[in-house]
Amino acid sequence: MNIYDIMKQRRSIRSYKPDPVEEEKLTRILEAARSAPSAANRQPIYFVIIKDEKTKQQLKKAYDEKWFYTAPVIICVCGIPEKAWKRGDGKNYADIDAAIAMDHLILAATEEGLATCWIAAFKVPIIKSILNLPPGMEPIAITPLGYPLDIPESTYRKPLEEMVKII
Repeated sequence: MNIYDIMKQRRSIRSYKPDPVEEEKLTRILEAARSAPSAANRQPIYFVIIKDEKTKQQLKKAYDEKWFYTAPVIICVCGIPEKAWKRGDGKNYADIDAAIAMDHLILAATEEGLATCWIAAFKVPIIKSILNLPPGMEPIAITPLGYPLDIPESTYRKPLEEMVKII
């Protein structure tokens, strides 16, 4: 499959089979995420892989959607603002770098026949506590990772003309 097909095929999946994710696939996905570009190549990114059922149950305090926990793996992508590049006006790029890594991760998962659902609507202090993140490490996004049970139709996308200005 080429990258354009992968981008069109990717969906936010909210139902997962209980089948485990093969370690080789998980490693390839993480390698793809690790290869993501970051501002000034600072790589202020960290990945937490959650497979432990007890930890998943605790995470429900931070994000309580039952479908989320049907996936065999949960990945938390973190940024480390202290290590990130900062633009001249002070804009810190840790969140952006983590988002790019997350995008690589979900596209690689799609290529591997796996599904994800990018989530940012979680309680940050609870995630930090449960995952025992060190000070200065911020959870940016979480995703379930597993084989899809159902694949929804493509969602609406604005026409290109509404999103582009050519000067």
